[in-house]
Amino acid sequence: MTNHSSASSLTAGQHHDQRATSPVSCLDTNDTAPLDRRGFLSRGGIGFGSIALASMLCDQSDAAAGPHFAPRAKHVIYLHMIGAPSQLDLFDEKPELVKRHNQPCPPEVTKDRDFAFIGKTSTLAGSPWKFSRHGQCGHTMSELWPHLSGVADELAFIHSLHTEEINHAPAQMFLHSGFGRGGRPSFGSWVSYGLGSENKDLPGYVVLLSGPAGGAGTSMWSPGFLPSIYQGIQFRSEGDPVLFLSNPDGRSMDDRRQVLDALGELNEQHRLATGDEEIATRISQYEMSYRMQMSVPELMSLEGETAETLSLYGAQPGKASFANNCLLARRLVERGVRLIELYDSDWDHHGTIEKRLPEKCRQTDRPIAALITDLKRRGLLKDTLIIWGSEFGRTPLNQGSNQGTGLSGRDHHKDAFTCWLAGGGVKGGVSYGKTDEFGMDVVQDGVHVHDLNATVLHLLGLDHERLTYRYQGREFRLTDVEGRIVRELLG
Repeated sequence: MTNHSSASSLTAGQHHDQRATSPVSCLDTNDTAPLDRRGFLSRGGIGFGSIALASMLCDQSDAAAGPHFAPRAKHVIYLHMIGAPSQLDLFDEKPELVKRHNQPCPPEVTKDRDFAFIGKTSTLAGSPWKFSRHGQCGHTMSELWPHLSGVADELAFIHSLHTEEINHAPAQMFLHSGFGRGGRPSFGSWVSYGLGSENKDLPGYVVLLSGPAGGAGTSMWSPGFLPSIYQGIQFRSEGDPVLFLSNPDGRSMDDRRQVLDALGELNEQHRLATGDEEIATRISQYEMSYRMQMSVPELMSLEGETAETLSLYGAQPGKASFANNCLLARRLVERGVRLIELYDSDWDHHGTIEKRLPEKCRQTDRPIAALITDLKRRGLLKDTLIIWGSEFGRTPLNQGSNQGTGLSGRDHHKDAFTCWLAGGGVKGGVSYGKTDEFGMDVVQDGVHVHDLNATVLHLLGLDHERLTYRYQGREFRLTDVEGRIVRELLG
């Protein structure tokens, strides 16, 4: 990777190491270093209350260098379908594959290629679902998307995405962090680090799950070596919205305030004694949790939504569902949350795909279309980028016991798959990239995962080559040493 000077790493021009807590410089324990406001007061022996301390720390931790240039998008809603949906049955129609369904796969198609589970002698597998064109743009979409096809003109498809990893957990980490193993910051953490938060009463990065997390688990929203303030915070649509947010039985908000005041003073003394700026992050997070006790319950309650809106999404207040999470994502955008990721599980269809894929589409089709429609009618879609995708795609080969009859399942495929974007400065109605007649290989305009991430950061006003963090002696970035902006997608 090319090293960048401290002046080029971020707009504000600060240099970072692993002790920094934000793109704004923190108090240095070196007596010759310039003092910030808190350091001056602390070293001068002028005490101040923990509420004032919390306010100052909040200002510091929420501060960010800001975008490198005018952004097209201010918010991101990332819809990650855990397990990898089959693009060949949803968005990438292959008539030749259907024509040759159950025929042996030509040896040259699988030559020098590895698959996760199946061998190289599997039969070809055409999709059993019908495709048709939708919208003025003529996007070709499967019959499994009756609602999403109604907003086809808002979608920009990438049919030529490819990645480096062939198994779920490494591929999930690669998509979200640019690296196939744990320890690197997630996409959302990079965005939070670069842009900060618009709402001091809510985290800048929120995670919503429908079903269990993927194989990579919390690594997908981990801050890695970035300060922990950039961690994604999981909200829950039933029960306690955030774990341990509520006061214990018999304890009031005044009791919590007294505890936080005392804890803040002790932590600040420890921070001054050790020079560990992660303690400042800890203090600010305690204060954030206190404010969230008021803001989060109202946010997570869907009772105030109209019957029309609930019906549009198929949402049911008080229940955990992907539909509820889509509606909550709109509410989070309205309140200034920068990055919202929705993870939906059970898209790993090695078998019984003819039953399970339609079920998953029924659960997600209506809410996704509603989210796009709702954001647009509220004037929010132009500033909100929606991303739909997964860690990789599925092969054009049949897997499972139904070979010779119907379609049983499909194996992992990293070399060619589909994702789409909408809103947030994206040119709707675009279809970018092509695969061969079987959907096995990219034949035109390939897009690497690093290219996707570079493009998304660009839409947010961030230069992926300048958004860096110095750790263990070198500069790191989300796109590693690669990445190009797919300008054909930009509106």
